[in-house]
Parts: sequence; C-alpha cells; structure tokens
Amino acid sequence: MGITVGPRRRVRRLVTGTVALFAAASLATACGSGEGGSGGGGGGGTADANGVDDGATLTMWTRAATRPQSEALVEAYNDSHKNHIELTVVPTDDYQAKVGAAAGSKDLPDLFASDVVFVPNYTSSGLFADLTERLDALPFADHLAQSHIRAGTYEDRKYVVPHTLDLSVLFYNKDLYRKAKLDPDKPPTSLSEWDRQARAVDALGSGVDGTFFGGNCGGCGVFTWWPSIWAAGDEVLNKAGTEAELASDTAKKVYDTYRGWVRDGIVAPGARDETGTTWTGVFPRGKVGIMPMPSTTLGLMPKGLDLGVAPIPGPDGGRSTFVGGDAIGIAATSGSADQAWNFLAWSLGDKAQVDVVAAHKDVVARTDLASNKYSRADPRLVTINELVADGRTPYALKFGQTFNDPNGPWLSLMRDAVFGDGASVDKDNDAVSASLAD
Repeated sequence: MGITVGPRRRVRRLVTGTVALFAAASLATACGSGEGGSGGGGGGGTADANGVDDGATLTMWTRAATRPQSEALVEAYNDSHKNHIELTVVPTDDYQAKVGAAAGSKDLPDLFASDVVFVPNYTSSGLFADLTERLDALPFADHLAQSHIRAGTYEDRKYVVPHTLDLSVLFYNKDLYRKAKLDPDKPPTSLSEWDRQARAVDALGSGVDGTFFGGNCGGCGVFTWWPSIWAAGDEVLNKAGTEAELASDTAKKVYDTYRGWVRDGIVAPGARDETGTTWTGVFPRGKVGIMPMPSTTLGLMPKGLDLGVAPIPGPDGGRSTFVGGDAIGIAATSGSADQAWNFLAWSLGDKAQVDVVAAHKDVVARTDLASNKYSRADPRLVTINELVADGRTPYALKFGQTFNDPNGPWLSLMRDAVFGDGASVDKDNDAVSASLAD
C-alpha cells in the first residue's frame, strides 16, 4: 500500500497479504544482510554514541513520496563519511508490499523508512532493531519530534527516529484578507474565528471562496480535522488505538463548522468529490481565503501569492498539528547496526538538520533548531518548525483499513457529518471502533 499521512496522494488499503507476511516474520534476532558490520542485528549500541564509520556499505529503502529529502541526506552523508549508503527509492504504491515480502524472506535492507502511521505495524512484528539506548544517549534526544518517537515505541522500547516531517497547517491568502477588511497579520486563533474570516472572504464574491477541503478523502480528514480536536485537549483514539473518540462534543463542533460551510456555500466547488488527488491545487490559484494544507506545499506556492501560515486551532482556541511524514529505523536483520546508527545519528545532528534539511526548506526533526539560519529568512518556516512540539501522530495498528481506505468507516463518518445532517456520528464512531479492534 502506498501510504501518506499528509495526503497529497490518494491512499489505499493495507494489503492483507503484506500483514500476513509481517505476522509470519520473526525477526527479533537475525543474521546479517549488511556488509562489514560489527554491530549485529540488536539495538544495544555499545560501540559509540555516534555509531561506527569504517567504510561499510549499507542498503536503505525509502518510498518515492519522500525521495527528495532522502536523497539529499544520503548524498550529504556519502560525501562526508567512509560508510556508503546505497539508496533504493520504491514507488509509493508498491512500498508496503515490498517491505512485507522482504520481511517474510528476511531480506530487508539495513535501513528502511516508513510512513509514520504504519510504523506500529512494523514494530509490533519485530522488523526494526531496538534503538532505545542509542537514541536516549543523543544529547538532543528530548528535542526530537516526540510524536514520531512515540509512534515507534512498542512495549516501552524505541525503534525509530524521525526521517521526514510533514505537518498540517493553515494557509491564508493575505491579499484576499485585505480586500475583505481583515488584518492580514492576524490569522484565526480559534475555529470560530476561522469561520468568521472564511465567511468574510467568501462575501467578496467574483469567484472567491472562503475555504476548501477534501470531502471524499479520509486521509485529508485525519490530517486536517483532527488537529482541531487535539487543540481543544481532546483525543481522537484511545491510547492503544483500538477505540475511536470521534463523537465527542469537541469533534461534533468541528463537524458542525464544516457542515455550515457546505450548507452556506463557503466552500469552493468540488469539495464533495475531492479524493485528495487535486486537493492542494486549489489554494495556489489565489481564489480561496483560508484552508488547512500540508506544510510541504509551502515551497510549491506561486511566488507572487502573498500567503500566511498559522497553526490549526480548536473550536475555542489552542493549537495543534498532525505530524506526518516518515520515520526510519534499522532492520532487525542488519549485520551492520553500528554503521547504520552512524547514519541515523548524523542525520539528526546540527549539520544535517540545518545544512541539509532546513536548507531545503523542509521541517527540521528537532524543536531546538526550529529557528535556524535558513528558517529565520522566512518566519513562516519558523512557525511550522515550532509546531512540531504541539503536534500528534496517532497510533493504531488498523490505521489503513479504518482511515485511509475509501470504503472504510472514517470516510463514512466524515461525509455523513458534513454533507448529511450529522445525526449518525455516534453510530459511525462505533463503526470506526469496530474496525480498529477487528
């Protein structure tokens, strides 16, 4: 299954056969697939806090969705280290099946990344090496994106580190704000303010709309609606990811707001049928006032578009974000764990995070580097980087079938709540819980 949390692409259901391969693969201890290794497949890491750089050749997989970031990091690492990483970029739609097949044959690469919401499937199946001691020894461990760390924690052990980050944020058109007599330097700090501002822009007419969303895209919904629930201090799932809490009073306030936009024509045309394939292409046309988007689209905006970026608020205030992107770990089968860790530790260090990640205008994985020599040139990047500390990444083994599947129960809840009368939210929430516990 090709998976994305920040849903710039359509998402499909996790392949059942792949899950079966996960279950069949017992990889807690394994013999090596890497070359020249001294670390073994375990994750203890006694060699050095920074791992070993002794000229080993390491293999690494990533999905095409994160190709630019992965290639930039690997190229910089190879240019500055004795170790050499051979990177394979797998088509996003084929990635889950490829990892599943490799897990079944115990032929995983030394390093492999994953869409962060599917990391629990890998950790619970023993595909990653334990990184707990190595990770905790990093001097900046507490500043790493904790939502990714938590998503990769299984039975109190840590198995992954952040690789690429994609956050959900509000984009708003400052030119349209000025025309609507709104302060372009004061984006909404609550969902009620967002509602008022969207309606003010929509009143301009002449083909201008207040907001937009992907109404037929489950991934779009989790990515952009859930932060409004989190911002209010509520949860969307229980801690184990086996029960939904998507019928709370806060959640219903969020749905009611979106339903009001649909009812009153505040939403740009096409929202009802938007599957996520063209979702992020609407705002750049300059005719939408404000909408939530993936942070990674900032660099893709037209240069002449005067836009601001703000956190996604809750009904009465607060701020949050869905911290998506990919996490990465060392395969339990790797015979070069110390060398693989050398890459991971380096990738999280100051030089890589600033001179590679920040230099490419991507979100840094460390909150202490939110303001750096590159992001300071664009305050919007600082805003995005700082939001990592306020973000969440949901944990659920049945995430794909429940939230990303176009035939799943979450999309039914979304559409009933916004395009219907909202009367079935409690019943739909029960169906989401049933899918999570299945």
